[in-house]
Amino acid sequence: MNLRQDILFFFSGLGVFNGLLLAAYFLFFKKVRTFTGFLLGLLLLCLSVRVGKSVFLVFKPDLAKIYLQIGLSACFFIGPTLYYLIKSIQEHIVAVPNYWKRNFLLHLVIIVSVGTLFTYEKHPELWGPYFIRIIYFQWFLYTVAAGVKMKEVFVKLFNKQEKLNLPEQFQLLLFTGNIIIFTSYFLSLLNIQQGFYVSGPLSFTFILYISILFLLKKEKMDTYIFTMQDRYANKKIGDEQANTLVQKLEQLLQEQKLYKDPNLKLNDLSKKINISGHQLSQLLNDNLGKSFSTYINEYRINEACKMIIEQPNLTLEAIGYEVGFNSKSTFYTTFKKIRLTTPMAYKEKAENIL
Repeated sequence: MNLRQDILFFFSGLGVFNGLLLAAYFLFFKKVRTFTGFLLGLLLLCLSVRVGKSVFLVFKPDLAKIYLQIGLSACFFIGPTLYYLIKSIQEHIVAVPNYWKRNFLLHLVIIVSVGTLFTYEKHPELWGPYFIRIIYFQWFLYTVAAGVKMKEVFVKLFNKQEKLNLPEQFQLLLFTGNIIIFTSYFLSLLNIQQGFYVSGPLSFTFILYISILFLLKKEKMDTYIFTMQDRYANKKIGDEQANTLVQKLEQLLQEQKLYKDPNLKLNDLSKKINISGHQLSQLLNDNLGKSFSTYINEYRINEACKMIIEQPNLTLEAIGYEVGFNSKSTFYTTFKKIRLTTPMAYKEKAENIL
């Protein structure tokens, strides 16, 4: 290797090494472990393995096929992990939903089964033209899903009416970094320019160090995202206490209609019933099987349905804003998700009944 290649290899390899160290920290050595921290560690691990494969392949073209297969297999988990990490940060997930576990298990079964039956060593003709494209397409789909999940963050970013909070900034950093790395590999896959394949590892190194600096400078990140805020957070709330809290919560929302506040946060509501944000998240997950956003949005949609019937002169957009949504599109999307129909169809049906 010449001097230029030595420098590229050094910086690319350094990013992979530090990525693995950081992944190990979040997965195994962090004193207070959370599901969000675990997902971040898993994402760093998958990216480090995938990027590591690229580094060694570029500077050691005769790399054994098993290492290529391991790198691509890790790539199969980048998209799902990114999506669930974004979702976990937004919805303050404490207890891991069962369908998340089933989805990860399904991905594991698929990649292990395919990798065992059709190894890269014996079936390079399948991995090159087909499997790689399937893996990248799956990565792309999950990236799009993560982008849709972050719609409110983008709206807030481009409107510039209020600053992004720490969790939103971190989501944006994760998503942007993923886009840059994915684009580098995708352009290389299309043979647009071979240099893009090398830019993937370099991008990862650059983004990793920005992330580390971001975490070091933002002391509150640990409180917002990676740790439980009180010593009771890891303990399951007793059934009797849970029932009392649920009743108190429902009474509070029905009487004060707090869900109409578009800026209502988990911690804002938890303070009203004298528990921590993590305890409220745990209460909703364990006892109602819902995330905070789903729970609040159900109240908003129920109120919207009531207003559609009782105040037919109001526009649907006005009703959406009145019940607590920040945008017309979010109102329509959430309404259809919960009621399995559009606001307009619901209004027409209500008018026909009346």
